[in-house]
Amino acid sequence: MFKNYLSLAVKNFRKQKLFSLINILGLTIGITCCLMIFLFIMNEFSYDNFHKNGKDIYRVMRVSNMNGVTRQIPYLSPPYATALKNDYPDAIKNSLRVSPDNDLVTYKEVSFNEKKIYLTDSNFFQFFNFHLLKGDPATVLNNPQSIVMTASAAKKYFGDEEPIGKVVELNKKLKLTVTGVAADVPVNSHLDFDMVVPISNWRNEQWFNQWPSNSLFVYVQLNPEVNPAKLISLFPDFMEKYMGKFYRENGFKTSLTINPLNGIYFEGESPFDNVKHGSKKMVYIFMSIAILILLIACINFMNLATARASDRSKEVGLRKVLGAVKGQLATQFLFESLLFAVLAALLAVALLQLLMPAYNNFLGYQLPPYYKDARFYVFIAGVILVVGVLAGSYPALLLPSFSPIESLKGKLKVGKQGAFFRKALVVFQFAISVLLIISVTIVMNQMHYVKSTDLGFNKEQTMIVRIDNGKIYDNKQLFKNQLQGDPSVSNVSLMSGEPGGFHDSYGFEAEGKPDEKLSLNTEFADFEYVKTLGLKIIAGRDFSSSFPTDSTDAVIINESAAAKLGYSPEQAIGKWVKNISQDSLRRTIVGVVKDYHFTSLKEPINPLVISTKAGDRRLALVQLKTAELSPAINRIKKMYSAAAPDYPFEYTFLDEKFNQLYKSEVRQETLLSIFSIIAVCIACLGLFGLASFTAVKRTKEIGIRKVVGSSVQKIVLLLSKDLLKPVLIGTLIAVPAGYYIMHKWLEGFAYRIAISWWQFAIASLIAVAIAFVTVSYQAIKAAVANPVKSLKAE
Repeated sequence: MFKNYLSLAVKNFRKQKLFSLINILGLTIGITCCLMIFLFIMNEFSYDNFHKNGKDIYRVMRVSNMNGVTRQIPYLSPPYATALKNDYPDAIKNSLRVSPDNDLVTYKEVSFNEKKIYLTDSNFFQFFNFHLLKGDPATVLNNPQSIVMTASAAKKYFGDEEPIGKVVELNKKLKLTVTGVAADVPVNSHLDFDMVVPISNWRNEQWFNQWPSNSLFVYVQLNPEVNPAKLISLFPDFMEKYMGKFYRENGFKTSLTINPLNGIYFEGESPFDNVKHGSKKMVYIFMSIAILILLIACINFMNLATARASDRSKEVGLRKVLGAVKGQLATQFLFESLLFAVLAALLAVALLQLLMPAYNNFLGYQLPPYYKDARFYVFIAGVILVVGVLAGSYPALLLPSFSPIESLKGKLKVGKQGAFFRKALVVFQFAISVLLIISVTIVMNQMHYVKSTDLGFNKEQTMIVRIDNGKIYDNKQLFKNQLQGDPSVSNVSLMSGEPGGFHDSYGFEAEGKPDEKLSLNTEFADFEYVKTLGLKIIAGRDFSSSFPTDSTDAVIINESAAAKLGYSPEQAIGKWVKNISQDSLRRTIVGVVKDYHFTSLKEPINPLVISTKAGDRRLALVQLKTAELSPAINRIKKMYSAAAPDYPFEYTFLDEKFNQLYKSEVRQETLLSIFSIIAVCIACLGLFGLASFTAVKRTKEIGIRKVVGSSVQKIVLLLSKDLLKPVLIGTLIAVPAGYYIMHKWLEGFAYRIAISWWQFAIASLIAVAIAFVTVSYQAIKAAVANPVKSLKAE
């Protein structure tokens, strides 16, 4: 029986080569997209699942309420870990501190500024299950003067030499012995390190023992029987005990919570975090697109199968006369459908292998080898089964139901029901296609707005140089002076945070609100801050060396801060504010700058205080005024090397840094563009097949019409209009759906474009134009054919 089914399927394939190729091509593209997205989703949901005790591990988070916005902040101070374990011994089994750091690591004459160093407790490799290739997890970090490197990091420093026992130097101060080598961190870990150093080396530092000094992550492992919600309910008393007085004095409203380890990756990107994060929204977009594209491919198969029903009617009638029952015929058509699915799946796997390098490059990381994962093969089998049954179900039910007598006479009439079903499927296909085109149009417009809108500051040709190591920090003023003497440099400012970067929040008291404690973002900078960024002063003045007290007693605020304090910009001048989180000194407001986007356009502009208070400087912002960037950068590198000879010179540009804030949205834009093109192409494949079939079936009619005087244009219109009607209906359905979905997506931006009618018009015209070209090709081909040959056609 199987051999008979296979023989008939092959015979049918040869007989209808064009339609068979269209089906296989559409299914191959659809399954390839599905497999690519499956690999991505499988990796996304596997984050941190490899830790043996992962279900009991949580990260402790501060919950802050600032200006009516609630945020979860992962950074805590070192004392939290010890206090939590001591205060809740029955609930918390273990605690762990992890402080991300970047340091200069030197071996012999080789030095690198390592950005992925973790300062952590000695139980790190027992708490988490990062695999050690060499060393004992229980003792590898017991000695404070030890260091564990990943295999790649060890290779970088020692080549093929044995790393264990080698001594490296941290920041030219601390000698550390390599006591362990860890396997490279899996791609599906939210933590990512190259080196691990015991945090006990800093136990006598002031910051290590201060509660308000928030600079590291705290993880806790709960006892299995503990209810996390019950533990969270005890935290208000904990915070009152250790931080209550401090928070009341400084006007902060902060609580404590814990988040499960397997949920950290999907917490979302945040300026308060520097570990890897993903987006569930992105995952669901991927998933939806995979399903929709596969549906479009299946619809092609069903459409072409039902359109060709009358062609196969004689085959069905003859087999019924010879004794075939309805079940056998249905099985035959389902078998053909499954065979198409198997062929398409095999081609899809081959295509996937070719596309994997480009796909990994698009994602920005290397996906694990799929051919080693049993789930991949189970998924392929599932796709084949679903596609085969879904695509073949309607033809399998329709064709065996034909009357054998009418089938053999060739007078079979499929009826209006079959035609309606095909049109309904085309409507669905193009509704999906237009929806994707609408999404791409609006996403592209929003991203253009984000990249081109006036942010209120000058981000062009502005270099960011970090001053986050001891040498450059100690010599920062010398470095700045040298920069200011370079002819290619227009302005230099030392500051605590660049636009798009982290800005601290502090508690303030203000003259206009004596009974209220305010939480305001703060920028610590020198006198050149306003000039370097090109901010606009709308009231008062800039910081100036002409006023000696500006270096200690002056602040500038933005418009939003003035409004928060209850003043107009002009009224704010001369009033005082007091940073009660630091020194409680009254500082006079000497200027108000026009609001500028010091965070991304996803967030509203918050109140900001710009203070000249000494001490907190983390970067130098260097504004260049030359088209010859390379020579200027080389000169700046020499100045940096003179100030910090042991450290490599590293820099970024402000516009690039700011654009990184939207990398997730840019990826969505690229993704939607690619898959929209694929969806439209697959839909047009089906439309091309239907147009070809229609032209063949109406060959004699076309010949007669030409003989009686119909023009080519009229015949093209006649053949096109029936197929374009469902395209237009699909477009009309997609418009309201697209409006709703994209309105929701735009809500993620505090500053966004307005959705306009022309965006839907463009998307609709693109889809209809593509469909028209697809249909017209076959229609014109039929219309210009010789009518004599057309009239002879059977």
